[in-house]
Amino acid sequence: MAAIGIMTAQVRPEREIGQIHVYDGTGKGKSQAALGVVLRSLGLGMSDNSPFGTRILLLRFLKGSEREYSEDAAISALQQGFPHLIDHVRTGRAEFFDAEHVTPFDRQEAERGWAIAKGAMASGLYSVVVLDEINPVLDLGLIPADLVVKDLKNKPPHLEVICTGRGAPQALIDIADLHSEMRSHDDAHAEKYDVTGIEIYTGAGKGKSTSALGRSLKAIGTGISRDLSHRVLIMQWLKGGAGYTEDAAIAALKRGYPHVIDHQRCGRDAIVWRGQQQEIDCIEAQRGWEIAQAAIASGLYKTIILDELNPTVDLDLLPVEPICQALLKKSRDTEVIITGRCLNNPAYFDLASVHSEMVCHKHYAEKGVDLKRGVDF
Repeated sequence: MAAIGIMTAQVRPEREIGQIHVYDGTGKGKSQAALGVVLRSLGLGMSDNSPFGTRILLLRFLKGSEREYSEDAAISALQQGFPHLIDHVRTGRAEFFDAEHVTPFDRQEAERGWAIAKGAMASGLYSVVVLDEINPVLDLGLIPADLVVKDLKNKPPHLEVICTGRGAPQALIDIADLHSEMRSHDDAHAEKYDVTGIEIYTGAGKGKSTSALGRSLKAIGTGISRDLSHRVLIMQWLKGGAGYTEDAAIAALKRGYPHVIDHQRCGRDAIVWRGQQQEIDCIEAQRGWEIAQAAIASGLYKTIILDELNPTVDLDLLPVEPICQALLKKSRDTEVIITGRCLNNPAYFDLASVHSEMVCHKHYAEKGVDLKRGVDF
C-alpha cells in the first residue's frame, strides 16, 4: 500500500442513477453501515440536483417487535432527529430460526415485507430504501431470490437500495453494484487484558467510517432512552480539509443533536504517502491524539470514534504504546470505535472485543460510475 491518506470528494462529478448495495458476512457492521448511509443522505439532502426528496424507508426483516435489537436505539435517534423523513417498518418474529424450523408465519411475514418494499420502490417517494436482513430471508428461501432480483432490476433509476445480512445469494450479488463483506476476526484478546468496549473496523472495503457513524447513532439513541447523558466524540485523523465522505453525516448528527456530538479533525488536506511523511503530519497526528487521550481519560464521553487512527499509526505518525495504555485505562462505561485500513495490525488490535474487516468484492466506482452526494460523500 503506497498511500493511506484520504482523498476529498469536493470536485467529483455526481451520478444520478441509484445503485444496489449489498453488505454481508459474519462480521459486525452491516446494519450499522446502512444506517451510516442513511445519516449521510439526511445530512446532505439528496434533492439539490434531483426532483426526489430525501425520504428514507427502513424495512427490517426477521426482526419482530417482541425483542430489542442492536440498531433499535439508532433508529429511534433517527426518528426523533428527523421525524418526517424516516419511515420504519419491521416484519417477522423475534426468535432466531434456521431452515428446518421455518413456519407459514415466517413466509407470510417475509412476503408482507417484500410487498411493502415493492410498493415503496414503485411510489417514487423514497431516495433510499434499506432492506435490512433481506439476505438471510433469501438464503432461507422465504421469498424467491429470482423474484427479488427481478423487482430490484425494475426499481426507479434514482433509488438507492441497501441490502444487509448474512448469506447473500449469488443472484443478488450478481446484480449488486457494490458488495462489501464484513469479515469477523477472532484474533483479539480483550478478555485476557480485562478490557471491554473496543471495536475495530478495518479493511479495504466500504463501510468502516460509515459503520462507525451508525454506531454513533446507536449511542445517541441509547442516551435518549436511558439517562440522557450519552455524549459522543468523533475524532478524525488525516482529514484536515473538507468534502470527505462523512461530512454530511456528521453535519446531520450535529444538527439533530447539537449538544451531544463533539467533532474534531486533524491532518493536512492531502494524501499522506508512505515514505513522504512531513513534519506537519506528525504534529497534526499528535495534536489529534492529545484531544483523544484526554477524552478517553475524562470519562465524559460514553462513545468515542477514532476515525482513521489505524492508517495514522501504520504510517508511523503516532506511537502505538500510548494508545494501548490509554485504552487499557479507559472507563468500562466508555466505548471506543477505531476505524481505517492498515498494512500491519497495531498492538491495540488485541484489546478489541470486535474486529471486523471490510472486504471489497465489488464497487461501482471500479466501473467508472460517478459517486453520488448523500450516499458516497
